[in-house]
Amino acid sequence: MPRATRVPASRKRRKKWLKRAKGFWGGRHKLYRTARETAQRALAFSTRDRKKRRRNYRSLWITRLNAVCREHGISYSRFIATLKKAKIELNRRSLAELAVRDPNAFEQLVTFVKSAK
Repeated sequence: MPRATRVPASRKRRKKWLKRAKGFWGGRHKLYRTARETAQRALAFSTRDRKKRRRNYRSLWITRLNAVCREHGISYSRFIATLKKAKIELNRRSLAELAVRDPNAFEQLVTFVKSAK
């Protein structure tokens, strides 16, 4: 009796990993084992870096807000603390957008914060 090796299933499984490794350099896209290892590592990196991207954007928004606040003569921490006390619930993303796209509106926020001291 011939040896059954489950060819369709194992080929499909291998093709899945080789397809994910498409575009990798050298044996990393040709050899099954290295392709699978590299693709798994790439998936792990992509998950990690999606979280990292959010972190980087938050720090960018904070940097922008700090720069604009200092131009208007107030520190970033005092600005955020006063907004929280006044129960103005604007997140850092929208505040940074305001600072860049609508400086007049942001200046009104700054004057409000300065008067609320």
